[in-house]
Amino acid sequence: MKPINAIRMGGVDVLPLVEGGKGVAISNGITAGHWAAGGGAGTISVVNADSYDGNGVPVPQVYRARTRRERHEELIDYAVAGGIAQARRAHDLAGGKGRVHANILWEMGAAERVITGVLEGAKGLIHGLTCGAGMPYRLSEIAAKFNVHYYPIVSSARAFNALWKRAYHKAAHLLGGVVYEDPWLAGGHNGLSNSENPEKPEPPLQRVLALRKVLRDLGLGETPIIMAGGVWWLEEWEDWIDNPDLGPIAFQFGTRPLLTQESPIGNAWKRKLLTLKPGDVFLNRFSPTGFYSSAVNNTFIQELRSRSERQVAYTTEIIGEHVAEYGVGPRRRPAYLTPADLLRVRKWEAAGYTEALRTPDNTLIFVTPDNARDILSDQVACMGCLSQCKFSNWSQEGPEFTNGKKADPRSFCIQKTLQNVAHDSESDEVMDQNLMFSGHNGYRFALDPFYGNGFIPTVRQLVDRILTGR
Repeated sequence: MKPINAIRMGGVDVLPLVEGGKGVAISNGITAGHWAAGGGAGTISVVNADSYDGNGVPVPQVYRARTRRERHEELIDYAVAGGIAQARRAHDLAGGKGRVHANILWEMGAAERVITGVLEGAKGLIHGLTCGAGMPYRLSEIAAKFNVHYYPIVSSARAFNALWKRAYHKAAHLLGGVVYEDPWLAGGHNGLSNSENPEKPEPPLQRVLALRKVLRDLGLGETPIIMAGGVWWLEEWEDWIDNPDLGPIAFQFGTRPLLTQESPIGNAWKRKLLTLKPGDVFLNRFSPTGFYSSAVNNTFIQELRSRSERQVAYTTEIIGEHVAEYGVGPRRRPAYLTPADLLRVRKWEAAGYTEALRTPDNTLIFVTPDNARDILSDQVACMGCLSQCKFSNWSQEGPEFTNGKKADPRSFCIQKTLQNVAHDSESDEVMDQNLMFSGHNGYRFALDPFYGNGFIPTVRQLVDRILTGR
């Protein structure tokens, strides 16, 4: 394998190894600090990170306010306190080595307020900001206010060009690097555009070369590009290393740091990672953000898939073939289905899916009474964890604080399920019944001899093995 040399990133020389950010509460100060101590860039997630009491026990994020807007303020307080706590941990463990970055989702509720509060409370402890899941135009402005470098996450050259023209050119000196996140291979939320086919992955090389051309045209030829998504062993990317056409390249590892001794995830999650098979990670569009996302195809995902499959179109009056009357809800308000769809509905009802829920697309989905109660309860308990939410119709923009659409029961409360897997991942049942993000290479844990006999490395052992190869 080619030797891996340090590159200039964020104003210093670091190994071109970046820990990918994973919220909620997964990329924490311990993993980031150890990764930075190994000479690379560790990443804390400030997406509802954990804070701690005087005994070092994580503070439960319990919402006591009655209204969504009041719960939203509670969420911001939790997020700021957690981000500061994780930054301090990472800084102490890094010991002055590497870099500590903070990752935030632009579509997270009150993202600007949260990252501003974290940077104010952890001055000098965070060296860079990474941000994706949307078009974070104001990222450079926030970075400039605190004199830290910023690393936008994009999935195309076109996206970066738009960000540059609108805002980033005003803070060019603080652009530490550009993260190219492959929309077909990365875990978590993916940046697939409407013009890209989720079923037809495009090789990343040409897309990254296009991004480098844009950077060179803008006078940013030495700005590193961080390849994210699908990276496992660096010898598989040897054609990229020291490639003059690509320029400075770093590599981001998001999935592999999950399976380390310092990783905060529980044993049930780690066992699951060691048994994944090809195809077990499913690219779906159930997320309340509206983005595609990649997650383990467990019972949770399968229920969402079947929920959408038990779906029929309806009208509020007789139109065309929609002539079969069907009563919806406790008041049995009339909706009109096609006769064929009414037959399908009767079969679903006979199987126990007796509750009809309306979607924003003038369709009905059919779920069990227990599922209906859970869906409605989760929608009522919304705390505004996203800037806009499909599942609850929340929007952080006043004065109405609504996105103007009906809540979509085909989605789910992402805050609830990610908190569950982050804090109760010792339970196999919890891991099966909640959202488990993973990159599409997760199946390689089971095939890689490095993890033979259930071996789980420390972060430092993982970094060293990445550097030396197989």
